Amino acid sequence: MKYIDLGGEKIKASEIALGCMRIANKPIKEVQELINTALEEGINFFDHADIYGGGKSEEIFAEAIGMNPSLREKVIIQTKCGIRRGYYDFSKEHILESVDGSLKRLKTDYIDILLLHRPDTLMEPEEVAEAFSILHTSGKVRNFGVSNFHPLQIELLSKYLSQRIIINQLQLSIAHTGMIDFGFNVNMKTDQAINRDGSILEYCRLKNITIQAWSPFQYGFFEGTFIGSPKFAELNKKLEEIAKEKGVPSIAIPIAWILRHPAKIQPIVGTTNPARLKDICKASEITLTREEWYELYRSAGNKLP
Repeated sequence: MKYIDLGGEKIKASEIALGCMRIANKPIKEVQELINTALEEGINFFDHADIYGGGKSEEIFAEAIGMNPSLREKVIIQTKCGIRRGYYDFSKEHILESVDGSLKRLKTDYIDILLLHRPDTLMEPEEVAEAFSILHTSGKVRNFGVSNFHPLQIELLSKYLSQRIIINQLQLSIAHTGMIDFGFNVNMKTDQAINRDGSILEYCRLKNITIQAWSPFQYGFFEGTFIGSPKFAELNKKLEEIAKEKGVPSIAIPIAWILRHPAKIQPIVGTTNPARLKDICKASEITLTREEWYELYRSAGNKLP
């Protein structure tokens, strides 16, 4: 497993992270096997959110990993807050309460990275800044980030913060490439030329903000996985072809495709299958050529101008 410095802050994180959204209802033994497999493969980064399983995902993770001070220093734990049932809430009170709840469920004294989960248009950045300062000064949260934010939302928040935003978690896969498409179709009258996210890819690179790719095997907004889907027959054929050439499982190729980008994007994989996780981690052992990267991009139905 290769490692990257998150947000330029010398936080050595595995370039592939394990997302823990789906572990809430799994038997403890299965979660233990999954986490042990992740650790054996070199994954040291685990992604959570207060809403995953209504908090149960954090609880079962702590139980399964056998949280203790010695182990805690060897792993990087990220969690998120801000989504409530039917609305978003970036109030100081909610942020502080959410973190305290996560700390209790995770059986830890601190969170390595706290993300604001989705933009709250009622956000008062001064209030968020106050909450972040309290959390940072108290040692409860060491670093901060956001999820699904566009550049000006980050700029607005950053104006009031004493801490840097080091993460932006965004949806990205071979079959969900909006942030990349825009860069190819400059000054063109095509749907791909529409700037839907404010040039977030380039912005994050300029600001040393690590992009984390969520749903790296999905297309659309939770419409399903492209792996084995007849809707993406050409893509799956190309995945198999390149996987055979590289000597790795085909499921590793979509992750290798993300890792190949010079932005050093960190994929968040949400599998709960230990064998599949091992196959996915093979992506860290290979590097796609430019030609292979573009072949995959085109095989997913993307067109180059």
